[in-house]
Amino acid sequence: MALSGVLDGNGTPIALGLMKQDRKSYEMAERIDTGEYLGGKLLVAMPGMRDPRFSQSVVYICAHNQDGAMGLVINRVIDSITFPELLEQLGIARPAPTIEDIQVHFGGPVESSRGFVLHSTDFSNEATLHVDPGVSVTATVDILEQIALGEGPKSRILALGYAGWRSGQLESEILANGWLHVDADPDLLFDVDCEDKWEQAFSKLGFAPELLSGEAGHA
Repeated sequence: MALSGVLDGNGTPIALGLMKQDRKSYEMAERIDTGEYLGGKLLVAMPGMRDPRFSQSVVYICAHNQDGAMGLVINRVIDSITFPELLEQLGIARPAPTIEDIQVHFGGPVESSRGFVLHSTDFSNEATLHVDPGVSVTATVDILEQIALGEGPKSRILALGYAGWRSGQLESEILANGWLHVDADPDLLFDVDCEDKWEQAFSKLGFAPELLSGEAGHA
């Protein structure tokens, strides 16, 4: 699904500047380099993240292999468009009154007019990507049509744009101490409020973000 004129964006991810390196970052990068890919996991931005588009972000990794990685930011809402307005642009009727409560998320800076739905596995079509046993991604209009009818997946995040990394780029950013990663769970993905997801993700790691960097609070 694609929209025009919804968001500005240069369509290309930028590499992070070098940050303080530590042993844990090296170990994580080495594991990824030897085949432990991060599909189905959450990337958690370090407090010193220098790219403002990903400051305090949590990214669900939808795909990761030797060719690169693709994910969706799950904790940033777009204020410039509502779900009913999005449906109107796509020419989709919106009879279900509950759609007024559906938020549109910033999925990332790449192809910011393209829509994705991260969702529970109770919905599927031929284009659905099943990331893990509990989470799928669909990027076709029919899932929006189902949601507009008050149907579709029980749990979902609607996002415009995505985060993309070329081959080796994500590994380099982890090595540069830009990201941590943690197992995803349905509560954190779909139920926790957006403004709380970053700290909740750190709590799964067992420590507070301010303990990791002298720049905490100034990311």
